[in-house]
Amino acid sequence: MKSKPPAKQKVKKSFATLHWSGCSDLGRVRKNNEDAFLGLEFDAQEVFRLGKFGSASNEKMDFAFAVCDGMGGAKSGEFASQIAVEKITTLLLHSFRKKTAQPGAQSGAVLKELFYQIHRALVYLGGSYEETEGMQTTMSLGWFTPGWLCFGHIGDSRIYHLPAGKNEIRQLTEDDTHVGWLFRTGQINEREARIHPRRNVLQKALGGTNQFVEPQTGLVPCTSGDIFLICSDGLVDGLYNHHFIGLLRADTSEHCAHTLVNEAVKNSGRDNTTALVIRVT
Repeated sequence: MKSKPPAKQKVKKSFATLHWSGCSDLGRVRKNNEDAFLGLEFDAQEVFRLGKFGSASNEKMDFAFAVCDGMGGAKSGEFASQIAVEKITTLLLHSFRKKTAQPGAQSGAVLKELFYQIHRALVYLGGSYEETEGMQTTMSLGWFTPGWLCFGHIGDSRIYHLPAGKNEIRQLTEDDTHVGWLFRTGQINEREARIHPRRNVLQKALGGTNQFVEPQTGLVPCTSGDIFLICSDGLVDGLYNHHFIGLLRADTSEHCAHTLVNEAVKNSGRDNTTALVIRVT
């Protein structure tokens, strides 16, 4: 007699509520803001731009948050970062919760294609008009789906993770700079990395004369109590990691990103400064 095949087990989804807060500031030196940030809520049919702060469940919708820091002559850096965030709006829609046994592999492929498409658009526009010649942008993007944060990154904007119940913040992304490599390999400390004269010299970015784009991608479990910070290098210039921990724990309001940016500008302000804070409950 044939045995009955085992019943298929249903995968339990870890739905959560996301609380986000975003802020960008010109700083005290620059004449225009080349940073841009974005929040999106989307499913397979629709995509919605989010406000600077709010909260919502991810039971039926996925969320994406990104920070871009543009570079280039005149206002082309500002234009580059805005193009990047607009491309995200159109390209993520068709990748809503595609079923796969390996979510990391699936999301990584989607994000790599997204970065490639943005890079191609920037290279094309940069070569078409004199005022946009050589424009580039960094991009750090977090895609929240039930139980997971999928992230993609290129440049020196950053994504941090402050796990629930812990007092140690982790930088998920790797700076695409020689100074970043020196820090990761233990040859310099955090303070030395921040004051190094070549700390802002990028090895990789979207657009410009870069022929190939190979973004960093990753997958992190996402649980209640976790806090994620996506920011431009202007925020890092004004705050150390222990400042991030203290401010993120102390200010649980919808103004948390504003608090971080204000503190960074007060301490430095040499660059445009942008922060996106996402709390999970």
